[in-house]
Amino acid sequence: MDQITLQTPLGIVLIEGDLDGISKITITSEVEKISTAIPVHLEAAAQQIEEFFLGKRKQFDLKLNPKGTDFQKKVWNQLLQIPFGKTVSYQEITNQLGDPKAIRAVANANGKNPLWIVIPCHRVIGTDGSLIGYAGGLWRKKWLLAHENPVKQQCMF
Repeated sequence: MDQITLQTPLGIVLIEGDLDGISKITITSEVEKISTAIPVHLEAAAQQIEEFFLGKRKQFDLKLNPKGTDFQKKVWNQLLQIPFGKTVSYQEITNQLGDPKAIRAVANANGKNPLWIVIPCHRVIGTDGSLIGYAGGLWRKKWLLAHENPVKQQCMF
């Protein structure tokens, strides 16, 4: 398993993967050195993360290999259906999966998402529109949502 670190506006990102795909993308503060050499099978992930932060990418096209339970993978696959710049509630995800009472399990799986930004768990909000439940910190969730859906200045005249 290879890994690299990249500097982003939200902190240092750690990307892990191998020939089977990207297995982990996390935000970290433990890494002191940014990677200079990038293994071939991590190049696309590094490039696409950079493009996302530059506002040049709205959708990722990567070979993914996240580790998790079947239920977690089912939730993560549902998260991949949330369009760029849109949000859905935990309850909506739960309903889409066919079990309206599984909201805690869905929220738990969402919180264990190993592929930060690529599987867009930041797009899931509370039923009342509140920014809840984000492992990377609510300030990062707010930043990501604003990055994907910037407020446009309206003409007053």
